[in-house]
Amino acid sequence: MPTNPVLVVHGGAWAIPDDMVEAHLNGVRNAAAAGWRVLERGGSALDAVEEAVVVLEDDETFDAGRGSFLNRDGKVQLDAFIMDGSTLRGGGVGCVERLRHPVRAARKILSDSPHVYFVAEGAERFAAEHGIALCRNEDLVIPREVERLREYQAQASNHGNDLFAPTISHDTVGAVALDRDGNIAASTSTGGTLNKAPGRLGDSSLIGCGCYADNLSAAASTTGWGEPIMKLVLAKWAADRVESGSLPEWVAKEAMNYLKQRLNGHGGIILLDAQGRFGIAHNTPRMAWALQTVQKQEAGITRNG
Repeated sequence: MPTNPVLVVHGGAWAIPDDMVEAHLNGVRNAAAAGWRVLERGGSALDAVEEAVVVLEDDETFDAGRGSFLNRDGKVQLDAFIMDGSTLRGGGVGCVERLRHPVRAARKILSDSPHVYFVAEGAERFAAEHGIALCRNEDLVIPREVERLREYQAQASNHGNDLFAPTISHDTVGAVALDRDGNIAASTSTGGTLNKAPGRLGDSSLIGCGCYADNLSAAASTTGWGEPIMKLVLAKWAADRVESGSLPEWVAKEAMNYLKQRLNGHGGIILLDAQGRFGIAHNTPRMAWALQTVQKQEAGITRNG
């Protein structure tokens, strides 16, 4: 008996300004449409999350791929992860500077390598050896972000320790999917935080932190302030609770409360189990998301409080 497919995508959780709402909605809708085309024709959850995330990496609205935040040196450094819930195989890249679609490289690692992670130049070399074209770092940098970094650094003395404030974008992107065969998968991709130290790795590409998938529990993708999410291994924490019998809808909210109470962290999560039950939650002012099932198609910028 084939399973009804489900796809959920997110485009970050932060204080999304009013004038950026429409761009975020369009972005998550386009990503959901791309992922759904895969599921509709009987494709795998793994292919669906990859295609959804590629669309988001291409969209300059989000902090992933081209248009990402710049690090302290004015460069784009990208992280991504993808995981297959049926086999627990995963692929991740960290601190890559010459990949337009880091999720494509992550997928190649999952399918073609005995390893789970490659970072920096090693990741770029693996990608090139497996047919993924490299780009120049300059190709990933856009004028908006050059100006944003310049302004931030000029005001640095006024910022104190608010580099991770929810008013500063956390437009990390991600997707979770359930396919007709009953398998689930997850992916997360990011450019990290504004003015980050070169070589800083966030939660997004770390297994169990920013991304996790296991058919026996759930598929999860998180977004937000990476360091607290890493410390709590939040994606795995949430998946374990679903495996213990809690509904994804409740676990997603619980995860955000846990993040806030334990470490005063902020962010968002999408969660999906192999029965097609899902949860979307955040403790930031807003979160961009889209949902596609056989019955309905929805996209929203939810408000918190």
